[in-house]
Amino acid sequence: MKFGQVDNPDNIDFSLPQDHPDTAKVLARHKDENAPFEVFVGCAKWNKTDLKGFYPRGTKDELGYYSSQFNSIELNATFYKSPNRQQVATWAAKTPENFKFFPKIPQTVSHFNRLQNIKQQTEEFCDALGQFEEKLGMTFLQMPDNFHPKYFDRVVSFVESFPKEIPLAVEMRHADWFADPAIADELQRLLLANGVSHVVVDTAGRRDMLHMRLSTDAAFIRYVGANAPSDYRRLDDWIEKIASWRALGLRKLYFFVHQNIEKESPLLSAHFIKGLNEKFGLSLNIPATLT
Repeated sequence: MKFGQVDNPDNIDFSLPQDHPDTAKVLARHKDENAPFEVFVGCAKWNKTDLKGFYPRGTKDELGYYSSQFNSIELNATFYKSPNRQQVATWAAKTPENFKFFPKIPQTVSHFNRLQNIKQQTEEFCDALGQFEEKLGMTFLQMPDNFHPKYFDRVVSFVESFPKEIPLAVEMRHADWFADPAIADELQRLLLANGVSHVVVDTAGRRDMLHMRLSTDAAFIRYVGANAPSDYRRLDDWIEKIASWRALGLRKLYFFVHQNIEKESPLLSAHFIKGLNEKFGLSLNIPATLT
């Protein structure tokens, strides 16, 4: 994932910004000290090419092994090719009961057609997702960085027509979605009205995407390491931020680890999981080949 990549990550201020005021207000609506904390942490892909050094020698069923070590996957494969029902059912069958998939909406919807004339593609994609059954976590829409807020009406149409039974998150990348408070507020109102989550992206070259604005009781975080020693410290900072959100009422955490050049995503994920277990008294599995 080279989006937001910089040549000199050591020159970036990686400190997390203050929360948007909306976040405390949103989480207060969901606060329940007796509610369980639902936490899913994973990588973006499960293939050997990207997760070098993760699989034991001789592993043939990559998804089967991956899902025995992590409890979730940010499923980027669906962005490049919309799966059919049989493919989704096959993926689901390979994974344990508590595993969750977080598939990206296909690029035919977001990038090629840019949310226009996408009724059939969206319906076919959502129909296939039904084969995940209880293993579907949340799907997410990622718009290209040249998708300007002047096309807001397309976003409204997509969000309002999207099946309400499928949890949805939205990731906007054009800088004007964040730079103009009026536009950012309008998007927030749309997401709030439809129970749709914001995606928060932590990457070196686009610190504006750390808007720290939640619209549901779920935090969907896409963390992009810069292939630098600071990657681990940044994850530690996220644990403290999540603890503050949990105190405010956060119920669900979906956290996916990438790198600009994939080398240590499983290692970074394991570090993060260890920290979460210690901070929150959880017992999330730490990948066996990394302990």
